[in-house]
Amino acid sequence: MKKKIFYVIIFTASLFFTGCTYNRIEKANTMNEIIKAVYSEQTINVDGVLDEPVWKKAAAYPLYLSKDKIADEQKLNEAGEVRFAWDDNFFYVAASFQDTDIVAQGKEDNMHHYQYGDLCELFLKPANESYYWELYVMPAGKKTSFFYPSKGYLGLPGCIDDYKCDLKVAAQCQGTLNNWHDKDKSWTAEMAMPIKDLRAYGASFSPQAKWKILVGRYNYSRYLDHVELSMTPQLSKTSYHLYEEYADLELIH
Repeated sequence: MKKKIFYVIIFTASLFFTGCTYNRIEKANTMNEIIKAVYSEQTINVDGVLDEPVWKKAAAYPLYLSKDKIADEQKLNEAGEVRFAWDDNFFYVAASFQDTDIVAQGKEDNMHHYQYGDLCELFLKPANESYYWELYVMPAGKKTSFFYPSKGYLGLPGCIDDYKCDLKVAAQCQGTLNNWHDKDKSWTAEMAMPIKDLRAYGASFSPQAKWKILVGRYNYSRYLDHVELSMTPQLSKTSYHLYEEYADLELIH
């Protein structure tokens, strides 16, 4: 009898540990989403008007609330989508956001604009390096460029004060900026990050290179109960520096 009980315990334990191992393997093998950027034969005019032919070819990636907010039965109030392109000199983003109250109170470039109103954030990271970029465009056409040698540098003033690049941005508002009395429609934006700046620290930027990408949005509004943060790809929680969950960037020639 004791021997039988012993074997039952061993068998049950083996099932338990096998299950745990299986779950760990499944988690480790989870594939990141792939975001594709199409090659543009023509240099894109960065004016915030999304009228270049390449934007008709580029896939549109919708923005989402994070998974934990969806599990909490929260819903996205104002939708947005982004497209991606590249050429021999720049990596481009085109963004289009529904927005019933367009807000951008920051007056200068290179401010912490997430504290001042609506913005679109682009995060780019070489897959095999610790460093990455955080780049902004606001509906007022202002920009900010952060560079982090690693997540261990988050919050240090030098990541914004000492970093310079030739990022280009532009935006167009379908509504009135900074007027909470009326109701707006949307805003669009374009970003162009020079490839030379992405290669400045040794990483290659080409169809063969491995990069990670995320776009995040801050949406302030009179018509919302709180600032709405959305993103693509969809993260497990609203933490834009969670680069382990960024999408894999694929450059299509």
